[in-house]
Amino acid sequence: MRYWLFKSEPDTWSWDDTVAKGEAGEEWDGVRKYQARNFMREMELGDHGFFYHSQSDKAVVGIVEVCATAHPDSSTDDAQWECVDIRAVRAFDSPVTLQMCKDDPRLSDMVLVRNSRLSVQPVTEAEWRVVCELGGTSP
Repeated sequence: MRYWLFKSEPDTWSWDDTVAKGEAGEEWDGVRKYQARNFMREMELGDHGFFYHSQSDKAVVGIVEVCATAHPDSSTDDAQWECVDIRAVRAFDSPVTLQMCKDDPRLSDMVLVRNSRLSVQPVTEAEWRVVCELGGTSP
């Protein structure tokens, strides 16, 4: 299993929206950066990801699971764009803010800390465990 981070502005698509979709999940559509798209092409069924509220909250708020591998993004007719589907697994007991990640030396190499603008990004297993610990949830 690999680990990822998915970023969304909560007023566009929130953790609550993801939870409301239930087991069926929802496309992680609208991504228009090649690097993020390429990361989604690497994802496999069952991979886990952090759900991150960008903009106002700037915090990891939950864990999602990839429930459909890369396929054409239904929000465009341009065949070069693909997406995966994700579903909510569980919320964090306490959100883990970007500042908490920046302040923890164990996360100094995390993509979120170094390049917080990328909407889909990889997370190492060690980073996964640290963020889960900070959020009071089991990895």
